[in-house]
Amino acid sequence: MKLIFPFVLAFLFTAYVIPILRILAFKFNILDVPNGSIKVHKTPTPYLGGVGVYFGFITALGMTLPFENNIFLFLIGSTMLLFIGLVDDLITMSPGQKFFGQMLAAFCFLKAGFYLKYGFFCNNFWSLPISFIWILVIINAFNLIDIMDGLATTVACCATISFIVIAAYLGNISLLILLLAFLGALLGFLIYNKPDAKIYLGDAGALFIGGFLAIIPFLFDWGTYNYYGFLTPIIILAIPLIEVATLIIIRTYKKIPFYRGSPDHFAIYLQKRGWGKYKVLLYTVFMSAILLIVAFLFFSNKIGLLMLFITGTLFLILWFTAMFFRNPYL
Repeated sequence: MKLIFPFVLAFLFTAYVIPILRILAFKFNILDVPNGSIKVHKTPTPYLGGVGVYFGFITALGMTLPFENNIFLFLIGSTMLLFIGLVDDLITMSPGQKFFGQMLAAFCFLKAGFYLKYGFFCNNFWSLPISFIWILVIINAFNLIDIMDGLATTVACCATISFIVIAAYLGNISLLILLLAFLGALLGFLIYNKPDAKIYLGDAGALFIGGFLAIIPFLFDWGTYNYYGFLTPIIILAIPLIEVATLIIIRTYKKIPFYRGSPDHFAIYLQKRGWGKYKVLLYTVFMSAILLIVAFLFFSNKIGLLMLFITGTLFLILWFTAMFFRNPYL
């Protein structure tokens, strides 16, 4: 019951408040208007979904976990990210202004103790700067992949489930409560964000979700079974990380800033080849499930099983790739 309550509370609260936020968004014209290139949805769609996720999560968190100093600083950083994104949704900030706000939030997270403290990085000079860069990369990764109905939310749900599995394996109850509350809020929002979406996360939601998933790895003891266990979050968050790397390469080649919107996302590419939105989301879930298994086997130091699984997965990927290019409507 202790674990179920935060999940159910966050889910129900978010699912209840989202329709109210939709009404407010329409009333005050906080809408994402189609532009025919990247924003190809048919009608103006309200933002503010991320605000619902935030309040659903915070409400469940406040009723289940004790209020401590690091939680307070976490809330300051998270609220700062939400506010920055909300301002950008309302009046459009410059990339520099938004990035400066993200850096302030990242400093709050570091001050709260969210940084690398294990393995090679235990009491190491590089711990803080690498943690700082990690936080900024993950925040912007979720902002960049929020380009299709339900995509960023689905990726976030899958990553959260992966962290839940490892937290359960470690028997960390406090961490499980935190993650289950977050998952409940995400699923409460996904009801309205699945194709065809009735409401979007907006920058407010994308930045908040990215910030949460950036700092969660710092709460785990990754060295329990594997000295290199601190690399596990990279596996779990491989989808947004690969998306960021790909976009930087493509947009650099095209000589446009990586933060400027363009139809170079993998999800958009799949849709252009005839894939429906639900098919793209199912493919994302499938790949996330593979990453979960790889991450768990790596973390628990089951190297033999890991190598066997990776070999089988590579075979499936090669087969899928061959079929994909033979039939664009696969």
